[in-house]
Amino acid sequence: MLTYLNNSTTVVIVLHEIYGINEHIIDTCERLSQAGVDVLCPDMLGNRKSFSYEQEDKAYSFFMNQIGFEMAFSQIRNLINDIKGRYKAVCAVGYSAGATVAWLCSGEKGLCDAAIGFYGSRIRDHLEVEPKCPVLLFFPSQEKSFNVHHLTSILTKKENVQVKTYTGKHGFADPYSKNYCPKSTDHAGQDMTTLVNTLPS
Repeated sequence: MLTYLNNSTTVVIVLHEIYGINEHIIDTCERLSQAGVDVLCPDMLGNRKSFSYEQEDKAYSFFMNQIGFEMAFSQIRNLINDIKGRYKAVCAVGYSAGATVAWLCSGEKGLCDAAIGFYGSRIRDHLEVEPKCPVLLFFPSQEKSFNVHHLTSILTKKENVQVKTYTGKHGFADPYSKNYCPKSTDHAGQDMTTLVNTLPS
């Protein structure tokens, strides 16, 4: 687990994609740490080497067959329950598969104080979740696997949920991705920082 401690009363739990803890996730942790909060990034893949983007199919298969969202959520729930007594606020920030885990965390009362998700496409499989804390979700304008407008129209009707759609494709906030969109990343980053700054300190 990556750990960045600033003696803060707020902790951000960064939840990686199917690829594991790669350069994008490390950069994200370091950027959040520079804002003065504590940052933890657990390895939901079980401390294995991260997959490359060229191994997308293999990474997806490993995550879905060896880990799965239920086990990943259980890992993160246990981690948060172990540490939240030390903090005034806990925020989960997830990317893709990690965003879906953050979404699941939001549905458990008292677990998180906020949840943020970037292009959590599998949230569509967990629409039964009713968030108990503020949730900020970022989606790209284009997704190959589902209708973005249809999903966001459902999510915006839920209490505590704010949804924003930015120009781009899945992975727009990852500078190492072929779908990286700097402008959309900047806007989403500002919105994420604004929410984190509203948490108790």
